Amino acid sequence: MSNCSRKRERGFSLLEMVVATALGTLVIAAATQLYIQGVNATWVASQRAEMQQDFRAASNLLTRDLSLAGAGLQPGTAIALPSTSTPQYGCDQSNCATGGYLNGVAGTYPKQGGVPYLYGLLTGYNQGPSVQGQTTDTITVVYTDTSLYLNCYEASISAAGSVTFMQPASPLTWATEGCLPSGVSTPQAVNDPAVGLTTGDLVIMKVSGTWLVVEVTGAITTGTDASGHTDYTVPFANPDALKMNQTAAGYLLNGIKTSVTGTYSPAPCGGAGPCRLLVVTYYIDNTTIPPRLMRQVSGHSPVPVAESVQYLKFTYDLYNTSTSTPAIGCQNPGAATDVCTTGSSAGLSPNQITQIHVANMAMDSTVKGSLFGLGGGDQSIDLQTTVSARNLTYVNNYPQ
Repeated sequence: MSNCSRKRERGFSLLEMVVATALGTLVIAAATQLYIQGVNATWVASQRAEMQQDFRAASNLLTRDLSLAGAGLQPGTAIALPSTSTPQYGCDQSNCATGGYLNGVAGTYPKQGGVPYLYGLLTGYNQGPSVQGQTTDTITVVYTDTSLYLNCYEASISAAGSVTFMQPASPLTWATEGCLPSGVSTPQAVNDPAVGLTTGDLVIMKVSGTWLVVEVTGAITTGTDASGHTDYTVPFANPDALKMNQTAAGYLLNGIKTSVTGTYSPAPCGGAGPCRLLVVTYYIDNTTIPPRLMRQVSGHSPVPVAESVQYLKFTYDLYNTSTSTPAIGCQNPGAATDVCTTGSSAGLSPNQITQIHVANMAMDSTVKGSLFGLGGGDQSIDLQTTVSARNLTYVNNYPQ
């Protein structure tokens, strides 16, 4: 006799399966959307944090350099440079002869009466490349380097394009010269591997009453003087990349005809020198994608400071000490078309600049795209700030 159950076993109908699948799909889609939004929000936050970190580092470095414009130089410095060929900046050993980094050219020092002059600040109105259809500025600051105690040495010019740096003769010693900062007993060697002079460095010194700005062009050699001190012979040959070393026939170095010796300077590096001179130029490089803010020092290769920098503009305040009148917000200071907000700076020199305004430094992250196509990369940040050029004028007049 069979005991099989006759109870009916019922499954899902097609309609029930379709409804269940649709509901499940909706739940999964909603969960996926929430997940994507969460990940995208995290990505956007990380992108903004990274952009802000890069921007902060760039702005800190830029404003620090701007605040040092003219530091270590004499008040109101305007040093005449060789004029056989106009000295230049914004280029290095590899491309000075064929161009430069400032929109494909090198910058030239401003002239007075046909003579180029070095100032603590060199403006670059519309000297940079165009980015997204907008012309950018460059800016160059000049100050002495206090990390190398080159001021402890006397500079002796004994041959064309060659300077020997030596310890002052006895009874002077490193301790009695007063050339070192507190707590330091001896200066570094001129060819010190960490902070010593290298090809492309600029040196400023006063020899035989003449200010010289010269560029290192090769390896440093050493010798020993009669007192047993190490001497360092540095080549400042002609031609050099920055066109500073112009040793015409009959001259040993930039107007110096005979063998002469300079003097050391008290700490920090300044006064009569010798000192390493830093000529620091900021510009936007639009030859890469995304564009980058670059920092180039003297005759050395430029290094990137931040990427995705789309715009760079400056304005300047100046003070005319002869007429006691300010010129405020000038885009092209000193020029006839100076485009000032108030007053006129026409005919004024860079060492009459009292304030530097970073009118706009813009960083845009849109070129980095977005995650999952949700457009989260559309972010930007701007810098507007003012830096007092306290080392340029030494005049306490800062128009507001």
